[in-house]
Amino acid sequence: MCAYSLQMTWSPEVPYNDLPLLPPHADYETKSVLRSAIRARAAIAALDQAAKRMQNPMVLVNSISLLEAQASSEIENIVTTTDELFRFVHEPSDAASPDTKETLRYRAALFAGMDAIRARPLSVTTAIEVCTNIHRREMGVRRLPGTYIGNPRTQQAIYTPPIGERVILDKLSNWAEFLHADSETDPLITMAISHYQFEAIHPFEDGNGRTGRILNVLQLVEAGLLNAPILYLSRFIIRNKDEYYRLLLAVTRDIAWEEWIEFILSGLEETAQQTLRKIDRIQELQETVRQDIRDATKAGSNADLLDVLFENPYARISNVIERCNVSRPTATAWLNGLVASGALTDLKIGRDRLFINTRFLNILAADETIGGESNPPTLF
Repeated sequence: MCAYSLQMTWSPEVPYNDLPLLPPHADYETKSVLRSAIRARAAIAALDQAAKRMQNPMVLVNSISLLEAQASSEIENIVTTTDELFRFVHEPSDAASPDTKETLRYRAALFAGMDAIRARPLSVTTAIEVCTNIHRREMGVRRLPGTYIGNPRTQQAIYTPPIGERVILDKLSNWAEFLHADSETDPLITMAISHYQFEAIHPFEDGNGRTGRILNVLQLVEAGLLNAPILYLSRFIIRNKDEYYRLLLAVTRDIAWEEWIEFILSGLEETAQQTLRKIDRIQELQETVRQDIRDATKAGSNADLLDVLFENPYARISNVIERCNVSRPTATAWLNGLVASGALTDLKIGRDRLFINTRFLNILAADETIGGESNPPTLF
């Protein structure tokens, strides 16, 4: 089937039940795409090796996954603060805002997805489980018509996904087959194509964007490109969301695979390089804090204390007691000494006292400033 005839089957207001199956009926492995894939692979490999060299990789996994949960949720207008997320991630509380609770569910869904792909290949079942975990209720595919992507101001349809449970399940089955069908295609190119397809199928009533972004990183880990889930595209998408939505639509309307794939590959390369810079800065700060611990406390070079302050930058006295196997007076004295030296700040909330690794939080938030973009399309 030619590209022109494929175009003619699509109209923004009509459910796109003719969404072509994968692989695409187009040349998507162009020279330009392959060059971009090589650069992205090199950046991701450098990031993966740097993470493996960290003394405690969980410092990165815990923090980066939380920032991803925040950014991915923000795309869907679920907005919380870094402060709230780190405060409540290890100590869930009714005091957390509904948006914070929903964002933390995203992170839990990500880690559940990681457990799932260790047990079996990524599949339609994985996607359903991820979406179910995001919402904490059973999420089957859409059964009712009426879903469309629309302009938030005019409510005019921009794209209407396929309808019909059987149609959606068939297209998802094809999507899953494509993930594992062609071992000769670079897995980054496969990820870019499959991400478009999943968003075009739009299989669930809600949570498609967040589910699709979790599936992205699960694909990278399953393909062996990353040892841990430390590379996410959500912040890149926020910074470039007008282009992201334009290119999604261009694939649908114009079969413009090359530009879409190169956009995703450039996002992977840029994000890997940014995360690599964060690792360097985190390791430098860890050495500084290690010296702070020696100078301001009697803990000596206690590696467990250092890990507490970086695995949970909003630490409690109880965290130090449990991790370092010390008494409450000792844990309190260590943390008070670090506050007095300026290495940590403290915050009293009710009966709770939090000890905050502010310098670490500043590193995590670096390069995350965004602004000036218009709102993305809204789901009606």
